[in-house]
Formats: sequence, C-alpha cells, structure tokens
Amino acid sequence: MRVTTNLIFDRNYRAINENQGQLSDIQTQLASGKKLLRPSDDPVGASQVIRLTEELNKITQYNRNNDLVASSLELQETTLRSMNDVVNRARVLTVQAGNGILSSADKKALGAEIEQLRNQTIDLMNTQNASGEYIFAGYQSATQAFEFNPTATENRIQFVGDDGTNEIQLSDSVSIQSTTSGKTLFEDVRARLNFDIVNESGLTVDAFQIKNQGTFDQFHNNNFDPAVPANNQFRFDIIEVDQIQVTNIGTGTVVDSLPFESGELFSFNGAEFTISGTIGDSMDINLNRPQKTNLAETLHNMFLALNDDSLDQQSFTNLIDDTLVGLDNGLNKMARENSSIGARLNIAQSVKNSQLDAEIANEQARSSIEDVDYAKASAEFSKQETALEAAFASFPRVANLSLFNYI
Repeated sequence: MRVTTNLIFDRNYRAINENQGQLSDIQTQLASGKKLLRPSDDPVGASQVIRLTEELNKITQYNRNNDLVASSLELQETTLRSMNDVVNRARVLTVQAGNGILSSADKKALGAEIEQLRNQTIDLMNTQNASGEYIFAGYQSATQAFEFNPTATENRIQFVGDDGTNEIQLSDSVSIQSTTSGKTLFEDVRARLNFDIVNESGLTVDAFQIKNQGTFDQFHNNNFDPAVPANNQFRFDIIEVDQIQVTNIGTGTVVDSLPFESGELFSFNGAEFTISGTIGDSMDINLNRPQKTNLAETLHNMFLALNDDSLDQQSFTNLIDDTLVGLDNGLNKMARENSSIGARLNIAQSVKNSQLDAEIANEQARSSIEDVDYAKASAEFSKQETALEAAFASFPRVANLSLFNYI
C-alpha cells in the first residue's frame, strides 16, 4: 500500500483529535461528577436516569405536600386544644351558675367571664393559618367562617363558610384530608333533646325536669317521628288515685302505667314530674324536634340568661341543662376530631418515612448509573494524557520520514 504524506498527516491528526476529545470528556466527568455526558454514552442508562429523576422529583413534591398537611393538621390540633380548655372552663362556670344561692350580682360576674369565653371561642373558630386563610371556612377560606351579630333575634353566631374539605396527595395511592369545615365541627353540634308540656286538663304541674338525660335521649331517639307530629305527643291520664297511664296520642298505644300520688314526684323515661290532680285529669307533652347549634351560640345564650333577672328558676334551670349538654356534645365532637387528626398525622409521617426510603433507594440507583468513579476516571485521565503526549511527540518524527531527508 502506498503511504502518502497526506495520509500520514490525516492519521496523526485524527489520533491527536480523538485523544484530546477523550481527555476532554474525562475532564468534564471529573469536574461534573457525572459519567453520562450525553445520551449516546449509554442509551439504556440515560433512559433509566430520566425515569429515576422523574420519580425523585415526584417524591420531592409529595414531601412538600406532606409538610403542608402536617403543618395544617398541627394548627388545627393546637386550635382544638385551646378550644377544649375554653369550653371546659365555661362548663365549670355553668355548673357554678346552677348554685341556687347565687345573687344577681354573682350571676352577672359569671356572665362577664362567659362573655369573654364566648368571644375567645369565636376567635378560635375563625383561626387563620400563615397564609391568612380561615382554616374552618371550608372552600371559602378567604373569608371568616363565623360572624357574630348581637342584634339578631336568634342564631346570632352564624356559619358563613361552606362544608368543603381539602385533600392533599401524599403518594401515588395515598391522599388525606387536610382541613375540616367549621360547619361539621362547631355548627352541627347536637342540642339537648327536650320536651314541652302542651296541655294541662284539670291537674296542676308543680315541677318537671329531665333528670337522666341519657335515658330520656334513648326514649326520644326510639319514639320521635319526624313525619307525623301527633306521634310525638304523649298523654298522662290519672286513671286511678294511685296510677297514671301514658298513651301515645297519635297511635293510641299505651306506653306505660306508673305509680302516682298527687303532689309527689314520679319518673318517666328519665323525666321527672310533680303534679297535683285527681282521677280524670290529664296533661300532654310533646317531644321537641332535634336541633343543632354551635358552641359560641350556646355560650351566648348562657351569657344572656345570667344577665336576665326576669328569668324564672325553671327556665334558668332548663337553660343550664341545655348549656351543659351542648358543651358536652361539642367537647365530644372535638375529641373525635382530635383523634382523627392524630390518625392522619400518623399516616402522613408513615408515608413520609416510606417516601424517604424510596428517595434514598432511587438516589443510589441513579448514582450507580450516572455518577463517575473518581478513582477509575483519574486513572483513565492519566492514561489519555500520556497517550496524547505520545501522539504529540511521535508526530514530528513520523512527519520527517521522507526520502528527501536522506538525499
């Protein structure tokens, strides 16, 4: 084969150029810490790196979501803890207000503290997060959840948000509720089940009250008919000197037969009555429709009662009972919500731990594919540097291999 001068120059040029390119690649690897500089270096490895990077970016976003939901739930938990303290204090004052020897001034002093507790309750129900959003307003988080209108004739503290709840995705398959609507938590608190005496025929009702609320609640739940009002009325007939018969007016069913003595106390499904009458006298009671109210409204009604000197003792006692049941039901609701928040926080922490494990595994997998082995790369760099130096050194000698040099 004939070796021309151009061929010698071309081959040496290509050798030097290749050595320089390889040396530059190794230098870039050492500087960047990555051995995959372009997809063509390892097409399969490059596609795996892309997939792993996408997975790591998704995990990063999920971890941000996890931090957000944890912060939101912790704020709700703190708020409910404060609310629990306020309501328990109000309960103590309500029990104290039931002391029959309190003067009007004493009641007003209790009312002043109840008023402050009511205001504190409204503030807590309108709690805002760091972004200024009202956390219990549902989807209407830009506006406060509860408004107080003291001039209204009823429902002075009204919920003005909605019952929306937010959910945040924590992983591909797990999402948890991050907020709870104040309508569910504070507005829809079950009020005390009660009854009214709607008719007295001949007899006189000296006193009446619900002594055992749990027993009465069970009777009310079993017998209240939302569709037929007449089925909620019960007649107490004195049929004997020592006997009262209780009949459901709507159905005509005899419900019970009770021992009776005029002017003495008798009980019926948790309710106690003291009536005076003779054979043939009767009275009718009506089971009231179940109602719901919010905690702040319950406290406001108690505040008004403590400042109302015209309220008779029977009405005041009934209102104390209403307040205590309303507060207890509110406390029970908050306790259930606190348990739910704790469970959701545990789920969020468990998911975060799993995501952190997955992040480490994916980081290691990506690193094994794209990260440079510095020891190996350094040795390769020295090898390519020596090869380039040899190419530079040999080129002048090869270039001088000409017959003209020996003529």
